[in-house]
Amino acid sequence: MTEPLPLKQRLITGTPVYGTIVSFGTPPFAEMLSKCGFDFLWLDLEHSSMSLETVHCMLAAMDGSGCEGIVRVPTNDPAWIKRVLDLGPDGVIVPLVNSRAEAEAAVRACLYPPAGIRGAAAGRAHDYGFSFTEYVARANDNLLIIPQVEHIDAVNVIDEILRVERIDVIFIGPFDLSGSLGRLGDTTHPEVVAAIDRVVEACQAAGKPFGILAKNAADARHWRRRGFCFLPISVDCLLIGDWMNQMIEAAGLQDGPGDVRHV
Repeated sequence: MTEPLPLKQRLITGTPVYGTIVSFGTPPFAEMLSKCGFDFLWLDLEHSSMSLETVHCMLAAMDGSGCEGIVRVPTNDPAWIKRVLDLGPDGVIVPLVNSRAEAEAAVRACLYPPAGIRGAAAGRAHDYGFSFTEYVARANDNLLIIPQVEHIDAVNVIDEILRVERIDVIFIGPFDLSGSLGRLGDTTHPEVVAAIDRVVEACQAAGKPFGILAKNAADARHWRRRGFCFLPISVDCLLIGDWMNQMIEAAGLQDGPGDVRHV
């Protein structure tokens, strides 16, 4: 059987990749999800209580699954990015990148000198130093770097952001984007839709892959038809909550909202 191409190579060729966002900091849970057929898991340090140590264990639990681990850092800070990269993820997602200068700073933080400012030390990424030379030789090329465009300020300068070298994917954050337009949560409002369309057009013109959060499988198909190829489908807490609600309803255990029969 032919091994699947690494995530980055698939995105370069326009092949869609699918994953989900993981906010529960439980290594066995990440291990299980990595065997479900997802192309990647998005481990979220921005909107969760998980620690770096937990992310370390989650990435280790995913080893050998064929599912790549991508970590969203909590902020565009070189110290945070450096510590996350030492854990050995396949890529990083940087939130709230609102200008070309911020995009350049994110890229520099991800790359070893002379291309960037990433610090070097023993860590999981290179087998605690045992494969340091081999890792450093390929790290700058192999790492997936994904800035988030999730504010109208970023939309207004998207062409400038796209000129930054070594950005691999632009990820649109529709919820924060809607908030920056005074429409928090209303991701189908015409102003929000127009802003998303503006980013899509710019990415297509630049030949840059782009992604967005899909609410469910049908939503993922919708965005795929629009040309999106980096598609996390929902968030672990929402997926589990929806499944539990469906199970309770199907079993006839619920008479009304919050009223569960004990059997």
